[in-house]
Amino acid sequence: MIPSEIAPTDITLVLGGCRSGKSRHALKRAEAYPGNRHLFIATCVPEDAEMKSRVARHQAERGAMWTALEVPVRLDRAIRDESPRADVILVDCLTLWMSNLFAETMDTDKIHTSVTNLTDALAAARCPVILVSNEVGTGIVPDTALARQYRDAVGWMNQAVAAAADRVILTVAGIPVTIKNDPDGAVR
Repeated sequence: MIPSEIAPTDITLVLGGCRSGKSRHALKRAEAYPGNRHLFIATCVPEDAEMKSRVARHQAERGAMWTALEVPVRLDRAIRDESPRADVILVDCLTLWMSNLFAETMDTDKIHTSVTNLTDALAAARCPVILVSNEVGTGIVPDTALARQYRDAVGWMNQAVAAAADRVILTVAGIPVTIKNDPDGAVR
């Protein structure tokens, strides 16, 4: 259920490891918002049978209240354009979005600009936005320079989005743990 004190433009980041329950928690949280204009922004570009199956499973979990929009790269533009018409936006997931950015450019400055554009769009959003991302910094150190660059970019992105968010929830073994619950960064 959504607490009554949540502002109409509330931003929530849901983080977690692989299979931690983050997408399920974000979906339930988003479905608790009133209205019939729930927008799911999918960043995934399914390129193999397993990923296509995963996408189909996620689509089946969403009810008729959802409209889906595939946005592999221009996430900031989609949030700016769609938030005036939506009751809530759910973005799943930022980690795949970062993969798509890497496929488009390896330029760190351009990637940082994309993340800054995203946080600016979140600040200007006209409806609540819930974003899902993987916590990648608690695993092993990757053995290739590219994988380390990606891990570092995701970590920096998660920090930037968490700073812009009103609420940050970490999911562990299917259990949501709120680690930030207001704009000033207080831990509760």
